[in-house]
Amino acid sequence: MTYYHARIIEADFDSVLARTRDALKAEGFGVLTEIDVAATLREKIGEDFRPYRILGACNPRMAHEALEMEPHVGVMLPCNVVVQQIDGRAEVFAVDPAASMNAIDNPALLRHARSVGEKLRAAIDAI
Repeated sequence: MTYYHARIIEADFDSVLARTRDALKAEGFGVLTEIDVAATLREKIGEDFRPYRILGACNPRMAHEALEMEPHVGVMLPCNVVVQQIDGRAEVFAVDPAASMNAIDNPALLRHARSVGEKLRAAIDAI
């Protein structure tokens, strides 16, 4: 079982980042957090790194349902979606929530995580 779904897009980083936000929104996700990894590494340790953003995506209804099923599942939320630049192209990839939820002995939660994963895959495939 892979732990992510990815797609390489022949476009610049900034446009793919914007398109990723739009695609997530279309699937009911908001972006709660954004980490600019390149800026953080430059500031904290003086290292240059390729453009790399981690978006903390959350579908509020689905997150609420998961929290109702498993009160400690918040340690695995939100779902990370990453946009990185590679050789003039952009790669977008998202966590497969079922891969991490598989660690919890709760079949209903695992089925729910698969539904969340389908929405994340749909968002990435729509970019």
